Amino acid sequence: MSSKTSKNMSYFKQRLQELLFSSFPELAHDQKFIEQRSKWAANAYEGAFLAGNPVIECEQIASEILFEGLYFSRFDTVFQIVCNEFDRLMADEELRPFALRMLAVCRPTFNKYELSDDLSYSPNFDELYSELTGEIALWIAEHGLQ
Repeated sequence: MSSKTSKNMSYFKQRLQELLFSSFPELAHDQKFIEQRSKWAANAYEGAFLAGNPVIECEQIASEILFEGLYFSRFDTVFQIVCNEFDRLMADEELRPFALRMLAVCRPTFNKYELSDDLSYSPNFDELYSELTGEIALWIAEHGLQ
């Protein structure tokens, strides 16, 4: 592997880790996934570059591979609901940890939907949002905010 590819792999690894830590915490420590995706993206970038594509297109090709299936985030959805619907119940610094806890609670509700990259823009999203809000409200009523 050339030093250019190695540099690209670390670049893609960093980009992927940033996304995972912020939006896919359940994958943030999956080193095998991170290494594999980063390697694929670096290889795609290098192949596209060697084929004569402009750098911006090489970056786009690599990004499509790097982020495939990572456009709709369960965590971002739960966090959005917690911030929009329950923020008055807790301090700002408690919102993310609470959303992380609610991610597991909401898993059965997510499993009832076909989760795709464009779900956020479909009519089903409003239904999902309402169901998740109800699920979280019920959990709070039963368990409190502990």
